[in-house]
Amino acid sequence: LSKDEKARALRGLFFARLNAMSKAINRCKWAEGVSLDYIRYHDEEWGVPVHDDRTQFEFLTLEGAQAGLSWSTILNKREGYRKLFADFDPEKVARFTKKRVEKMLLDPSIVRNRLKVESAVTNAKAFLAIQNEFGTFCDYIWGFVDGKPIQNKFRKDGDVPATSPESDALSKDLKKRGFRFVGSTIIYAHMQAVGMVNDHVVGCFRHRPCAKMA
Repeated sequence: LSKDEKARALRGLFFARLNAMSKAINRCKWAEGVSLDYIRYHDEEWGVPVHDDRTQFEFLTLEGAQAGLSWSTILNKREGYRKLFADFDPEKVARFTKKRVEKMLLDPSIVRNRLKVESAVTNAKAFLAIQNEFGTFCDYIWGFVDGKPIQNKFRKDGDVPATSPESDALSKDLKKRGFRFVGSTIIYAHMQAVGMVNDHVVGCFRHRPCAKMA
């Protein structure tokens, strides 16, 4: 087989596997047909309650980077972010210099948007201030949902909102504390990702397991 024929064969096998995974079990429709990493993210991470500060900072950084882009783009660059953003250690990121930021903006393994990269450094400093005030960032952020996930029971993806009163309040408070790229839509996506709300549709195989983690 020629290189082109081999490439076509591999693509065919990939999409056949992707299609098989999509049909094997019921899951939220948004997670299907994009990539295997997208499916794994939905199946293993999305909606699982996060009580670890570094993971919270990771998702705040990634959700902010996503603004105006697809989540699949960010997932594809996740390891690049992990490497360049010091494994999402907010103490280290808060110390990033202008020279380091300039170097990062040359690296194609992340989204090379100056405002987004600089905002991550700004947010790291604000993140540390919250830790200093509340003990942990998790103690602060989970307070906006009274310490336990909101259990929604949407039947289809189209029923899931883009914002909520809780994301409005959290977004407003984060902005007051100096955070950037934390509009209500971004923050609601963050709340979904870290399990502050369970937005798996009721027919999704992950809805019940995530509800049990509350």
